[in-house]
Amino acid sequence: MVAKKTYDVLIIGGGPAGYVAAIRCAQLGFNTGCVERWVSDKKKPALGGTCLNVGCIPSKALLDSSHHFEFLQKECGAHGIEAEATIDVAKMMARKDKIVSGLTQGIAGLFKKNKVDWLQGSACFKDPKTVVVTNTSGQEDEVGASHFIIASGSVPIELGSAKIDSGHIVDSSGALSLKEIPKRACVIGAGVIGLELGSVWRRLGTDVTVLEASPNFLPTTDLSISKEALKIFKRQGLDIKLGAKVLSAGSHEKHVEVKYQIAESEKIENFDKVIVAVGRRANTSDLGLDKVAISTDERGFIKVDDLCRTSVENIYAIGDCVRGPMLAHKASEEGVSVAEHLAGQKSHIDFNNVPWVIYTWPEIAWVGKNEQQLTQESRAFKSGVFPFLASGRAHAMGDNQGFVKVIADANTDSILGVHIIGANASELIAEAVLAMEFGASAEDLARTIHGHPTLSESLHEAALAVDSRAIHF
Repeated sequence: MVAKKTYDVLIIGGGPAGYVAAIRCAQLGFNTGCVERWVSDKKKPALGGTCLNVGCIPSKALLDSSHHFEFLQKECGAHGIEAEATIDVAKMMARKDKIVSGLTQGIAGLFKKNKVDWLQGSACFKDPKTVVVTNTSGQEDEVGASHFIIASGSVPIELGSAKIDSGHIVDSSGALSLKEIPKRACVIGAGVIGLELGSVWRRLGTDVTVLEASPNFLPTTDLSISKEALKIFKRQGLDIKLGAKVLSAGSHEKHVEVKYQIAESEKIENFDKVIVAVGRRANTSDLGLDKVAISTDERGFIKVDDLCRTSVENIYAIGDCVRGPMLAHKASEEGVSVAEHLAGQKSHIDFNNVPWVIYTWPEIAWVGKNEQQLTQESRAFKSGVFPFLASGRAHAMGDNQGFVKVIADANTDSILGVHIIGANASELIAEAVLAMEFGASAEDLARTIHGHPTLSESLHEAALAVDSRAIHF
């Protein structure tokens, strides 16, 4: 085989890491190609990777639909609105699919606008300068490049005790396409994905049990946030069982029998659906990395340095297939960083300032260190908390659960972390990220005028509370 085409930069993967890297490379003048093999359930090739097709975007569409439904069922009466709501699952799914299709087509349009070639298929390295691209028909072509950026993403982790059967037992992708509302569902895993999917189906009327093997709930969040979240989610109706190890899950004709161990005793329960959401792993097994002497760790992650360079000089790796949080926005920034590095520009990402978001309701968002981490580091800190219960805007909205917490260095007053549980936390956290990126102190936030009445005032008040001078609490 002779190389069909040669590029300055060829990106392997068209998700948030890959397509962003491709667009930025093209903007910087590189002749750019992007290999993406995704085929939608309608048998159409699609860009966007997991995030746009079966992850971030469709899950948020269903979260919003289910949120509106629950509002009409349980909360609109307090606003003087009388309504009788029913749910059409097919229409809800069609709306979700339309959103996904529009956005993935939008990326294809951006590729065309920026003159990025989309090579539909999968890529496997032949040598450090060549990959073999296999299209959906099985045709193979060699493609060369001066530089490669691996952005192959991640896939759901399989659980040996609960094998996916795409019927009664599904993974996170399958849970986004259920055709009817289950009466009873078991979610295995109380992480971000499990809680979001559990919330969708609970709001629509499913009796949801969440089994989490760890004895700790949301251990990466600040302890005050995890305690508040657990209390709220249980009150909403999620039956969250901690320290519950799934021993087996077997499909029967009309149900799944789940056997799990908790507190040294075994329990058996039957469910209509089981959703396995125990995390994701790097998608690197079929890239031919051994042919270019690129090594991975025990979890399949490609080893890279601070500039996302692999052990091979002209090959980079970004996104979910490398170290760091599996977050779309982190992946995209790495894509931009590598593109600009290749162009000779200075690039830098501060992983301490990457925001995290859980799109339950109330939402949870944080950036920086939590109190547990700072205590382990023996770092002196002070914190301020302001509850949404004291926010006029939150009361007007009818969403006054949760709080904002600002943590600052006890000596320098620099902001070390901000943690939010409450309405629109996903939007509020951006101000905290910006403040930390510019090295702001709690005093800086406290002296920044915020509009009234707004939810963002709660961040202002929490910053004031760091020095025990909150006005409204």
